[in-house]
Amino acid sequence: MAYDTPEDFYNVYAAFKRYQTPVVKAKHVRWYDREFWTPAGCTPDTAVLELGSGTGEFLSYLKRKGVARYQGVEQDDQAVAVMEAGLSDHVFVGDIWDFLDRENPDGPFGCVVMLDVLEHFSAGDGVRLLQKIKAQLVPGGRVVIRVPNMASPWGGIHQFADLTHKTAFTPNSLEQLGQAAGYIALDFLPQRRGSPFRHLAEGALHGILSKILAVTPVVWTPNMICVLQAEDTTDD
Repeated sequence: MAYDTPEDFYNVYAAFKRYQTPVVKAKHVRWYDREFWTPAGCTPDTAVLELGSGTGEFLSYLKRKGVARYQGVEQDDQAVAVMEAGLSDHVFVGDIWDFLDRENPDGPFGCVVMLDVLEHFSAGDGVRLLQKIKAQLVPGGRVVIRVPNMASPWGGIHQFADLTHKTAFTPNSLEQLGQAAGYIALDFLPQRRGSPFRHLAEGALHGILSKILAVTPVVWTPNMICVLQAEDTTDD
């Protein structure tokens, strides 16, 4: 078949991503605690919706954290097929738009999460997506987003590693997108991976570069995490 649009490459996505069942280890729990649980103000009583659940690593994390109500949405049934046993019971298998357009009988969520998802949408569809997400949130609810960070010198390694990516973001442009959809950006956080030594080394390098360069990024890491909140809600 012809490969003319980014969507065409989803035909070989399962082979490209080499789907396998994730194994959530202690380090993964620490990562998600730092990059999601604390910034989102999450507790086991927070209802969490993940859009674009993939093979279920984050859902598995939520299960281990004792979250009482969690829901995933994933269009690729091949990804759902390799999820940890029992997780697929919490997953809507189908289109994100179809899920957001339907009435949710269990009520709204305290947090909506998109990890490595928003870059797969055009900027216009990203605004529409965030607008529809509002209807899924409780007052004061938050949206946690992880995307490649094109303000970083190292961001291209993630942004250009997948031909289905449509939009590149910096903290400024992601804040702009959120404002267009009626959100305020509460925070931008780094996604840190590797050993403590690597963290120290990267921090030292970035500190030196910050003193040398006239313009430096808000977040240096190749991926960044953004926490959004709807403008018409109040952060308690």
